[in-house]
Amino acid sequence: MAISYDAVIIGSGHNGLVAACYLALAGKKVLILEKNEVIGGATTSVQAFDGVPARLSRYSYLVALLPDQIIQDLSLNFKTLSRTVSSYTPYFDDDGDKGVLINRSLDEETLSSLRTLTGSDDESIAWKNFYESVLEFARVVAPTMLSPLPTESEIRELVDPLTWVELVENTLAETLHDNFFDDLIKGVVLTDGLIGTFTSANDHAANICFIYHLIGNGTGEWKVPEGGMGTLVDELHRRCQELGVDIKTGIEAEELVEENDGVCISGKSAHSQTRVEVRAKVALANCSPQVLEKISGIKAPGLRDGSQLKINMVLRELPQLKSGDDPRKAFAGTFHINESYFQLESAFEAASRGKIPTEIPAEMYCHTLTDASILSPELAAKGFHTLTLFALHTPAALFDQDHDAVKEEVTKRTLAGLNDYLVKPIESYLAMDAHGKPCIEVKTPQELEMSLGLPRGNIFHGDLQFPWKSDDDQRVWGVETPSPRIFIAGSGAVRGGGVSGIPGHNAAKAALTALETLK
Repeated sequence: MAISYDAVIIGSGHNGLVAACYLALAGKKVLILEKNEVIGGATTSVQAFDGVPARLSRYSYLVALLPDQIIQDLSLNFKTLSRTVSSYTPYFDDDGDKGVLINRSLDEETLSSLRTLTGSDDESIAWKNFYESVLEFARVVAPTMLSPLPTESEIRELVDPLTWVELVENTLAETLHDNFFDDLIKGVVLTDGLIGTFTSANDHAANICFIYHLIGNGTGEWKVPEGGMGTLVDELHRRCQELGVDIKTGIEAEELVEENDGVCISGKSAHSQTRVEVRAKVALANCSPQVLEKISGIKAPGLRDGSQLKINMVLRELPQLKSGDDPRKAFAGTFHINESYFQLESAFEAASRGKIPTEIPAEMYCHTLTDASILSPELAAKGFHTLTLFALHTPAALFDQDHDAVKEEVTKRTLAGLNDYLVKPIESYLAMDAHGKPCIEVKTPQELEMSLGLPRGNIFHGDLQFPWKSDDDQRVWGVETPSPRIFIAGSGAVRGGGVSGIPGHNAAKAALTALETLK
């Protein structure tokens, strides 16, 4: 490749594609290098099971953090759909099986469900007051995500002092105990501080994770991508082609070197096994900081294990619940399994000691209850559905010694937790593929690293950081590295993580400034 570019982007995840579009819109010549044969990284849709035409969002599956502004700026035909149900949490007491249903609006059905659990309206009032404060916080922080990094002082001045204490200074454990009474409700709230983060409620890592899960577009609402997550990649790919972005697949970057007037990326083509060398004025790393360290020497921050087991399923019909509640409501939102506060903390403690939790916390949702378009018309007519399950506190370290055996046991315990609340085991509802095998696939942290390059299976590429900087921090966008020509354009950036496009946008902005100022 003798052509020289303004910018080379390493990796074609959605953030890399977003960055490429913004750079191309500014008139820059852009190349994306992707080591795999397909683009999109974790934001792809696949037909996971032979002979079963269902396009699953295999890895990333819900959207909250993607700013509407990016969709508008890039003219993307990408739509997300609201879920009327926020969550359903099954439980049983002396009277039998029941469930807490929380709709997106705090309506009478929700109030009644909370009243049945707790025996009063106190928890409903606590819920309303707490999430009103969170919403006010989100409305302050969300508009800053596509601007230069604000300082902590700037954000703090705009936030109610009590809310700042509860969300930033106190641990999430302290805040939950101060605001809520019921252990199950504390757990429902806590889960947003644990998705993708192996931590206890007593660690501020949970606060940061919680904030990211509750600020998207100023509402924190998690929505279903219409047509599956792959539609986002399809649209970004379309725009890249319209804007003249070059995309080369099957090329793995192996070395990134800064030169006097630019950067040089060298690697190997999987197609021809020949060496490839590309030069550009700047480079954007849409790979993990660990991969960037390997190819450039730019040191990556410390890393905690990814801690999730991902299970995708296709069902012949929706399971019936022992509680008798309507599965079309229970599975439409986030279905919580073994996620009381006590269960979450107990699972973390066990996993921290290298033990598989007896009760594995997990959450699950049914894409097809909101959007059946990912199924073929024939499957939809037959009543088929998909389920996506995301288990917590299953860190990569658990799988290191005997991966396959631990995977089998963790899967068994995770499904057993779900089956506790079903009339029949989930296994009896699974569709069969063309080979007569059940339509279920399980991905461990190690398998996520192998497929996607996620270090230790960490979906955020490392610890999330507060979406602001200290008052003496000189970074402008939170994507900078020690090299003025190399930028982080993935989840490892400040304000990275999740399906957001934010680090892609911010890296493009930083790169454009560099292209104007560097010779």
